[in-house]
Amino acid sequence: MPPIRSASRKTNLALSRALPLLGAALLATAIGVHAQTPAKTQRLRGEITAVSATSITVHRNSGESVTVDVPQDVKIGAVKKMSLADIKPGSFIGTAAMTGVDGKMTATEVHVFEPSARGTGEGHRPYDLGPQSTMTNANVDSVVKSKNGNTLELSYKGGTNTITVPANVPVVGFIDAARSDLQAGRKVVVTATSTGSDHYSAQRILVEKNGVPPPM
Repeated sequence: MPPIRSASRKTNLALSRALPLLGAALLATAIGVHAQTPAKTQRLRGEITAVSATSITVHRNSGESVTVDVPQDVKIGAVKKMSLADIKPGSFIGTAAMTGVDGKMTATEVHVFEPSARGTGEGHRPYDLGPQSTMTNANVDSVVKSKNGNTLELSYKGGTNTITVPANVPVVGFIDAARSDLQAGRKVVVTATSTGSDHYSAQRILVEKNGVPPPM
């Protein structure tokens, strides 16, 4: 019996020493997994209210103001006005749309890509303008014109869509912009990741230029 008690004491002592190490290992693993989880990308829509050498302050359409760091290598762009007539069979476009109760999709904006950018973001996916909003980047197969707007037949890898584009929906094309275009009072759409409470880091910026705000 005494040897058994001795072995039991040794086992308990080993466990007491091992448990803290195991806990530390599990904590380190949990921290490592958390650190590897990528930050969620968001779109910040609003108006620039202040500009510094490294950041901008944006008053969001949702009401709050946030600080956005602007890295030196961030892509800054703008948009130019286009029209329904610029959307033709063979065009590659991106369009935000809302799906009605009848299942039909109606565009809220359309951006026409340059031929060199064909294939950018190709596909159909949920968008962040509401629970029934989507974004479709696709080839235009056909255009049915009417005085109230056009109906587009779209195709992309993995599917097709039919989208109605009302006559009053903004149609734009992308153009280049620079840091000097980031000015207070201009509308902006910033693709960014959160770095803290009311603080973000920009990945891409679309800014108002020549009086044309980004409609996205």
